[in-house]
Amino acid sequence: MKKNTVLINISFLSFLILCMAYFIEFGLGHKPCNLCILQRIPYAAAVVLLPFSIIFHKFKKALIMVVALLFLIGSSISFYHFGIEQGFFEESFICNLDNNKITNPEELLKALEKTVISCKDVTIRFFGLSLATINTLLSLVLSGILLINLKNEQNR
Repeated sequence: MKKNTVLINISFLSFLILCMAYFIEFGLGHKPCNLCILQRIPYAAAVVLLPFSIIFHKFKKALIMVVALLFLIGSSISFYHFGIEQGFFEESFICNLDNNKITNPEELLKALEKTVISCKDVTIRFFGLSLATINTLLSLVLSGILLINLKNEQNR
């Protein structure tokens, strides 16, 4: 059981982080940009896939690898988001993407009235750091821990 403690802890931490993200969004009213929403994917994957890796031992290494890669991709997205916030990068089409399909003039008017959340805007900070900055570091650390865990799994 001790060898699964790391996976359980990462899964639980990911669950808490998702809860905080949704609390910030719905409880505090800070609307996320599209990049913020994309950065939630590795945490959701960790909540779902890491417990499965413990239950279905046959797929354990593959599931850990998938989650580790998702955290690495998530850290890249977070770093890109941080760069947009700091003015190092320009906003991409993802930042202005709206999932609503416009099929008639009324929907077009509604879409024009909507305020698109810019990826440049930092609506909340912890200890002076934006959530994108914190997520960049946390995603890198979690991917590193998972890769170390994967290496230990291969040595067993």
